[in-house]
Amino acid sequence: MSNPLICVRGLTKKFGDLTAVDGVNFEVAEGESFGLLGPNGAGKSTIMCILAATSTRTSGTVEILDKDPEKFGPLVRAHLGVVPQQDNLDGELTVSENLFIYGRYFGLSKKFINNKIEELLEFAQLQEKRDVKVEALSGGMKRRLTIARGLVSEPDILLLDEPTTGLDPQARHILWDRLFRLKEQGVTLVLTTHFMDEAEQLCDRLVVMDKGAIMAQGSPAGLIKEYSSKEVLEVRFGSERNADVALVLRNICERMEVLPDRILMYADDGEKLLEEITVLKLHPTTSLVRRSSLEDVFLRLTGRTLIE
Repeated sequence: MSNPLICVRGLTKKFGDLTAVDGVNFEVAEGESFGLLGPNGAGKSTIMCILAATSTRTSGTVEILDKDPEKFGPLVRAHLGVVPQQDNLDGELTVSENLFIYGRYFGLSKKFINNKIEELLEFAQLQEKRDVKVEALSGGMKRRLTIARGLVSEPDILLLDEPTTGLDPQARHILWDRLFRLKEQGVTLVLTTHFMDEAEQLCDRLVVMDKGAIMAQGSPAGLIKEYSSKEVLEVRFGSERNADVALVLRNICERMEVLPDRILMYADDGEKLLEEITVLKLHPTTSLVRRSSLEDVFLRLTGRTLIE
């Protein structure tokens, strides 16, 4: 990648004997939507703190806009918008007051901020809430306001740490739409998530992380093609039977994942696989054929028990 906005090489972060980030490498291009996908504790938020120049690294190199955030923290932060995992809005202030005060932290003029507030309220669909105290907003509204606040300084890069955690499906889709608009405007997005559908929807490229290390990276479609089959057959026989039935089924599919509540069988043709199960006179209580997803990639890469 030529002239990436973000370049991370051998990044390691330790807290005593705990290695939170273990030799991570990745690059982010201008205008790209880049994701860090992994479970809680994978090291995603630690990386975001290092990128945001609010945490030091143990070893490795990090460059944002050709600058080391540890050495040039204020210069780097001037180009960043940050949306933390937990909303840290001032509940006693109104929506517009939160935006105004945050803009003043960046030294922006009152005239600029007042004009910017109108634009951001429209972007966040909060025009009718401009004079409402934040404590009275719904969770989705607060999240949209937190993203709008991160855009006050017109950043080149927006860092979003689990932006839709705790939101209902409708609020999540509204937020996704706002992020799509930002990307269309040329803002570079870096986000963490443990939602597979969110990563598929929002990310041009992503890394799959587990226990502080990168297990794989690429586009969502590319990772699915590389690490999973075309289709997945989900069958349930009852938790007490799953393990025994799996021993019978293991020879008729490419790969199998035995979960507590169901068995995932990977193949190019899920319906044909279901027919083969019927021939064996095994009758699942439920069955579902679906396309492979990032969740299947994640199950394969993160050390879960697999029967292959």
